[in-house]
Amino acid sequence: MAKYSRRARNIYDSNQSTPFTISRSAIDLFLECPRCFYLDKKLGLPRPSMPGWPLNSAVDQLLKNEFDILRKNGEAHELMKKYGIDAIPFNHPNFSVWRDNFGGASVIHKETNLRICGIIDDIWVNERANEIYIVDYKSTSTNQEISLDDEYKQGYKKQIEVYQWIFRKMGFSVANTAYFVYANASKNRPRFDGRLEFEVQIITYEGNDAWVEPTLWEIKKCLDSPKVPAADPDCEYCRYRQLISRKLK
Repeated sequence: MAKYSRRARNIYDSNQSTPFTISRSAIDLFLECPRCFYLDKKLGLPRPSMPGWPLNSAVDQLLKNEFDILRKNGEAHELMKKYGIDAIPFNHPNFSVWRDNFGGASVIHKETNLRICGIIDDIWVNERANEIYIVDYKSTSTNQEISLDDEYKQGYKKQIEVYQWIFRKMGFSVANTAYFVYANASKNRPRFDGRLEFEVQIITYEGNDAWVEPTLWEIKKCLDSPKVPAADPDCEYCRYRQLISRKLK
């Protein structure tokens, strides 16, 4: 059983001179619930960890392997041709760092002294236009039409827009257009036979990162405050804490 305790590292200190790292997922957490964000980054009390998604991770890695072969050869994927996307996988010396769990792409927002980082799945480049497209891999299993309209998928859009903001700050020409490569596992086969069959499609999204910088200022204000933010009424973690507290009293 995992031991739950207060984290001793990566805790915000208003007096620190070095930039404080805020990941893309931490920005998501702040937008979802400032109180949970504060407890995590200021007090070292994160939400309980969740189990991983090994099947999703396997699909993610296989897609990376597939596109990396084409990246090395400077070739377009058949899906790009099918959807009329004038691009090839971006081959950059730092690409492996941007994708690494212990690295990632990062930029320092000097005004707030926050280091914003994110780990990308893929980047494609239109060499004629000299601009890059942020790409994210997703996997699911549904008989419904895949779209980005579901409530929980709004976070996917924010994820893409944070990456677009980071790479613009890094000096790249980043298109507003981004792509989701979606692998959908079929449930309609008569037998399992030890394998899953996927239909892979590309969903286009027009990002707008105008919200990112104002949010960083809100995050900075939250971190510098001596007061824990109020519980978010829509946060199930906050509701659970309140329920336990009332019952214990």
